[in-house]
Amino acid sequence: MSSDTNTSPAEVVLGFLEEAEPWRLQSSQFPSKVGGKPAWLSQRGLPSLPGLECEICRLPMAFLLQVYAPISGQDTSFHRTLFLFCCKTHECYTCNDSRCMKVFRSQLPRRNEFYPYNPPPEDEPPSNSELDQGVLPVSGVKLCRVCGCPGNKTCSRCHTVSYCGKHHQTLHWKHAHKKECGSQEASAVTTYPSFLFPESELVTEPEEEEEKKEKGDEEVTKEAEEEEEGAEDCPSLADTLAEADLEDMAMHETEDNKMFQRFKKKIAPEPHQVLRYSRGGSPLWVSSQHIPSDQDIPPCTCGAKRIFEFQVVMPQLLNSLCVDSTGASIDWGTLAIYTCSASCYHDDQYCPEFIWKQDFSSDQQHTPITPT
Repeated sequence: MSSDTNTSPAEVVLGFLEEAEPWRLQSSQFPSKVGGKPAWLSQRGLPSLPGLECEICRLPMAFLLQVYAPISGQDTSFHRTLFLFCCKTHECYTCNDSRCMKVFRSQLPRRNEFYPYNPPPEDEPPSNSELDQGVLPVSGVKLCRVCGCPGNKTCSRCHTVSYCGKHHQTLHWKHAHKKECGSQEASAVTTYPSFLFPESELVTEPEEEEEKKEKGDEEVTKEAEEEEEGAEDCPSLADTLAEADLEDMAMHETEDNKMFQRFKKKIAPEPHQVLRYSRGGSPLWVSSQHIPSDQDIPPCTCGAKRIFEFQVVMPQLLNSLCVDSTGASIDWGTLAIYTCSASCYHDDQYCPEFIWKQDFSSDQQHTPITPT
């Protein structure tokens, strides 16, 4: 995303996936993208290896997406990107539990040691040999050959390939490195394809505002007429009490269905959207269950309140990632990302932010989201 994502709370910017040349998704181009390896913004202060592990199974998480979202008028947020990671172990995806996901914020002033002051050129830049070999060019931080996260472990035989840990070293050894170790091919960037999600650029456009309709007024009138008809029937107190329990049982299901229908209606005009961005706005929930209160959203470590910034829409994204959302796989209804309202700056450090994962109810899981 470019700086035009600095929206007012009423505005929503939609994200869509497009194919792009690989060089356009490199860090120097400040991309928003889904899949592949993370295009790190700051080359220092990257998340720790324990910080990039799933809190449930303790395996390394996979990079899911990043959103470039600078804040105009704030020098320390001239460059600003949010990085979202998720576990690939489907057993970790229990209902409304976000411990299998993490989000980090990185930001830089316009003058920094990593990127030129002026915007990047439109032409393809020359190849960076260090980056091609899995090393960040300025900081010298080594990256895991499998996932692109910090890699402190190297192959004990050739000492030319780095890994974030033993798990990914084993994957790469079985996939390719066993044949390549000690040869010239070992220094070339090869990956473990099944671990990474397919890579696409995330492009944006503003959501068109809905036209005001008289339907709401018509519904209010209809409800009033039904209430008058009900008053004429004058049900007995016994009948009212007998129906009370049934109404209580149905109330929650009715509210949940209304919320889900609202979600479907809202995304129907743009069924291929995978992301909704509205910093300071409100998420579009898929269910009336498990909606956070203000107390559920922890403040930033700096003390500032966290505010909603964007949400990831499912199943549109999962479809594009070649993930089976109906079988044993990663799954969610929507992911709401909350970030520091002050967008606090801690030099080059990556700051953890907050995810609220809301799943579909059991009735919604078998209901189509997009029109057929």
